[in-house]
Parts: sequence; structure tokens; C-alpha cells
Amino acid sequence: MSSPETTGRDGGEQRNLTIIVVPHGELDTRSFVISYGKLKFLVVAGVALLLAFGVSLAILFPVLAQATRVQSMERELQQLESERARVAELARTLQEVEAQYERVRQMLGADAPVGSESVPVLPPLRTDTATTSRADDDGLEPSATIDLWPLSVPGIITRTINDARTTHTGLDIAVPANSYIRAAGPGTVRAAGVDEVYGQYVVIDHGGDLESVYGHASKLFVTAGDRVRRSEVIGLTGSTGRSTAPHLHFEIRRGGKAVDPLAFVRQP
Repeated sequence: MSSPETTGRDGGEQRNLTIIVVPHGELDTRSFVISYGKLKFLVVAGVALLLAFGVSLAILFPVLAQATRVQSMERELQQLESERARVAELARTLQEVEAQYERVRQMLGADAPVGSESVPVLPPLRTDTATTSRADDDGLEPSATIDLWPLSVPGIITRTINDARTTHTGLDIAVPANSYIRAAGPGTVRAAGVDEVYGQYVVIDHGGDLESVYGHASKLFVTAGDRVRRSEVIGLTGSTGRSTAPHLHFEIRRGGKAVDPLAFVRQP
């Protein structure tokens, strides 16, 4: 409770405010006397502090909001940088895929004109019941000549049958590993397997005492008894057998004797 007082130290009237505090459960009371002048001062000071606090909040709030926005923009920028890196990686991957696709197109001769002999024929699906008596409408001829370059790429001839350094029975053609090996003419696979010198090899009987031999393959797509078309892919180049680098060893035999392949085929 409170009560006003009017007694001043100098005998004049001074309005005071007495505040009496009665603690709960106690008989003693406490009194606080404060003049109206001091009370007004405290009220004015409190209002001023509240106004200052409000002005501070009004100034600080936009700053805090701007700081929060900056942090949000930094996070968005980091996310954009991460996405840009992923896009760049996807672009590089796409370029590599396009380059590989172009190499496959060139290997398969996709840009060559229709009927061009540079277009390889992919091997057909073969079954265990396949025999050498397939119909002639497969494009096979009983006595066809050998006239097709045995690779889907020109390659580099590193040795010929006339190599003066040592006896050599055919052409050594340096090419990248896993290039297509093509049948130089239609015929029947007389042998296909692994040899200590030739590595994985194929021998094709073309009729008329003519045979072609393909050595050092990394993979074969034919077996003995298969009939093959001219330009059919019969394997992939490699470095199996007695070899120091990927290449194709290509022979042509007449009556079992090696003859110069360049008398039959022409390098593109």
C-alpha cells in the first residue's frame, strides 16, 4: 500500500509517495518513501530506455535479416557451384560417349555408302546345330576369291612375306587392341583355337585350294565348321601367342603354301 506525504526538509511542501510492503505471514512492515520528482524521473528514464531499446531493435532487425539472407545466399551459391561441377562432369562424360560412339561408327563404317566393302558384317547368332551346309542365300559362294582387307581399319603393315630379316609367312598389321577382324572372303572355318605361336587364330577355307589365316586375336567369334560371309567379323585383334604388341597376323595360302597377301587384298 502507499500514501502521499507533503513534508519537506526545508519546511516547504514536497509531495512524496510512501510505499508500505507487508510480507506474507509477518507482522513487520517495510516502508519506502520516494518523492514525486524522483518518480517522474524514473518514469521518464524508463520510457527513454524503452524507446532506445525499440530504436535499437528497429535498427538491428534489418541487419540481422540481411545477415540471414546473406547466409542463405551463400548456401545457394555453394549449391549452384556443386551443381555446376556436376553439369561440367556430365558434359565431359557426354563428350567421351560421343567420341566413343563416333569411333564405333567409323569402325562399323556407318558413314560409308551403301554397298561399300568397308562395312563389316557382324557375326550371326550361331547354334550348336549350325553346319557347313547352310543355304547359298547366306551370301556364301562355294569357290569365292579372297579380296577384302581383313580389318575394319587400315592399320600399319610392320612386316610382309618378303621381310628380309627373317622368314615370314604373311602380313603383320599393327592396329589398336580389340579392332574388328573380318573374313577376307566367304568360306568355311577349317580351324579355330589357340596356338603357341599364333595365339588365338582362325583358318578359313575359301575353296579352290585357297585359305586365309588370322592370328594373335584377343577373342574369336567363330568355331570350326562355321560358314562365314565376306567381311563378317570373326574376332577381335589382340597380342596373344608369340607377340609383343597388338596386331593381326594375316596369311593367304594356296595349296598349303603361303603366298603374298598383297597380291590378293589392298590396304585401304
